[in-house]
Amino acid sequence: MPSKRFAKQGLDIAEFGYCDTSQSFEKRAKDLIDRMTLEEKVLQLGNSADGASKIGLPPYEWWSEALHGVSDTGPGTNFDEVVPGATSFPTVLLTTASFNQSLWKRIGEVVSSEARAMYNLGKSGLTFWSPNINVARDPRWGRILETPGEDPFVVGTYGAIYVRALQDVEGTLNTTDLNSRPLKVAACCKHYTAYDIEDWLGVDRFHFDARVTEQDMLETFQRPFEMCVRDGDASSAMCSFNRVNGIPVCADKTLLQDKIRGQWDLHGYIVSDCDSIEVMVHGQKWLGDTQEDAVSQVLKAGLDLDCGDYYPKYLKSALMQGQISEAEIDRSLKYIYVVLMRLGYFDGSPFSSLGKKDICSNENIELAAEAAREGIVLLKNNGTLPLNSSKLKKLAVIGPHANATKAMIGNYAGIPCRYVSPIEGFSAFAEVTYEMGCADVACKNDSLIFPAMEAAREADATILMVGLDLSVEAEGRDRVDLLLPGYQTQLINQVAKASKGPVILVIMAAGCVDISFAKNNELIQAILWAGYPGQEGGRAIADIAFGKHNPGGRLPLTWYRAEYVDAVPMTSMSLRPVDEFGYPGRTYKFFNGSTVYPFGYGLSYTNFSYKITPSKTTLKIKLNKYQHCNNLNYTNYDDKPYCPAVLVEDLSCEHEFGLEATVENAGKMDGSEVVMVYSKPPTGITGTHAKQVIGFERVFVPAGGKNNVKFTFNACKSLAIVDGRGNKVLPSGLHKIMVGDADVSFLVEVQFYQ
Repeated sequence: MPSKRFAKQGLDIAEFGYCDTSQSFEKRAKDLIDRMTLEEKVLQLGNSADGASKIGLPPYEWWSEALHGVSDTGPGTNFDEVVPGATSFPTVLLTTASFNQSLWKRIGEVVSSEARAMYNLGKSGLTFWSPNINVARDPRWGRILETPGEDPFVVGTYGAIYVRALQDVEGTLNTTDLNSRPLKVAACCKHYTAYDIEDWLGVDRFHFDARVTEQDMLETFQRPFEMCVRDGDASSAMCSFNRVNGIPVCADKTLLQDKIRGQWDLHGYIVSDCDSIEVMVHGQKWLGDTQEDAVSQVLKAGLDLDCGDYYPKYLKSALMQGQISEAEIDRSLKYIYVVLMRLGYFDGSPFSSLGKKDICSNENIELAAEAAREGIVLLKNNGTLPLNSSKLKKLAVIGPHANATKAMIGNYAGIPCRYVSPIEGFSAFAEVTYEMGCADVACKNDSLIFPAMEAAREADATILMVGLDLSVEAEGRDRVDLLLPGYQTQLINQVAKASKGPVILVIMAAGCVDISFAKNNELIQAILWAGYPGQEGGRAIADIAFGKHNPGGRLPLTWYRAEYVDAVPMTSMSLRPVDEFGYPGRTYKFFNGSTVYPFGYGLSYTNFSYKITPSKTTLKIKLNKYQHCNNLNYTNYDDKPYCPAVLVEDLSCEHEFGLEATVENAGKMDGSEVVMVYSKPPTGITGTHAKQVIGFERVFVPAGGKNNVKFTFNACKSLAIVDGRGNKVLPSGLHKIMVGDADVSFLVEVQFYQ
């Protein structure tokens, strides 16, 4: 308790205004800051804040992580005999593949409870720099496993839900002053912005200058961050290492002060990616800045907290040189201390009862297993799956991931409660023979393939566990191709040819893998994508294979063919095709080539059908004399209406449309279906997307049953486009609304009149 801490230091808590709970957080923060010397102030603005003992302020470590479970990445969290581990959920990409928003929320709530429990036990902080909401623009990016995929709307939806699940305190959601809204733990939207290169052919994240059009910025790179800050009400945002159009993000006032804090109304602080200021000075040599120049630049741009030591080391001398004012330092201190006050750091919180019993509970472990089961995607099935355990007695489990443990949890994972490997998972259903096939995922020789073939000859069925791991795709490491490493392809083909029974291929990876050879090989009866499925991954994979769970996950990424990497360099930031260079475009919204599997693809053990009923098909929008039509370019002049579009910012944006979808399960097995809704702009507008996700819902439908799901869409949010001049506009004409991959659609007409 704070009072005991003060008493121990010989201080009277009643003398300190910042401890007066009857006052506002802002007034208390000001009192705290006013009591500090300049030397004390700057020492609070690095991630390892020194505190100030003479005023009762303890040291605080800001850097903790909770991407898909409480992690020990960063010095703010540690595991030991008191807390040996925490629940490790699937990496974000696989969790996203469930397209189950209520699941995303439940995971965040469990993670925040375990985080609070660890804080109560003295093992973590309260400020967690998660989630990662960068759009997965290129399949080679090493951090795809951390992200919610390639669609900006899906990424932003995940980010907002996860942030709220970490932060929200029940009963306080209607707080009028959001700067005083209590927080369970504090979340962070990162890495802002246009960041998605690690180290590709000598181009690294520390030096890369992302040359991005305003169209792509608004439409793709900024949208998830706006949703995370506005809809999620995140209490912090992290700026990235890279430059955008020549300017380091952490030094760009337009991106930080004007956009995040101003336009999006951030209620919290902005923090740098770790050592970003040092990178500006010594790596990028930005403007030839000295250390004092750099800290002055970023402070004025709106950077409040330095993950690093440049602020503590150089802010005072920058002030003495007259480059900044003490008021600017105080402003940043206010933002960070108001967040700590909202967390109850100074006063205690309603979560003080959380403890060891709330970490790695049976309920939390079961949720981790359920998350993996819901995310796993069935890519191919000729009727072999689900396997029948009563008929299948001997199972060969083969491959570099057959006995996977640590590989299943990916990065930013901490120490899990336990591991259930694929071998353990499958052993619950049949007698298992294990052969590695490859020494590791690199699979540099074929010496272990022959014993794997022998095992497959003796088994009633063969499970091939292959893929990638952090040695191939990770922070600081991009891929150079989209193939399975080394001799893995040979292992698959030879084992499939030798196998006595059916062969099921399981891919454990984040970024797409060109497995066209397996997709087209009749000897491989089924394929599952398991991502990095977390601590319970082996159990989840086996449950899917043996029909204990009906797969319903969908790919949150396009799976490109291997030649994609020869068609476009990672350094090209354009999402649209560039005909001049023969670039094919990126993501399902703009890619114009053939794929191995498309975005949103996923099979089930049952069959679903849709019937849809639209609620409105015409939106008549009256314009006043201050609202004007905007021009758009069309491939055919005859397609151009008299009023092509209107700026969204000029519209009241009150018009809505919707639909009700009836989902019928025509099969004999209960299952869940992801109802994905897309919009397609009116015909003929040049340079716009082929389609975009505007809504999704995962619904459970019993065998032979039906379930209804309703959607309501705002026209400005769901039908708007960004034109080539960087204007967000609502086009007139016929917008096509499509439900799933089935041929189920209807038209919504937007009409402007005066």
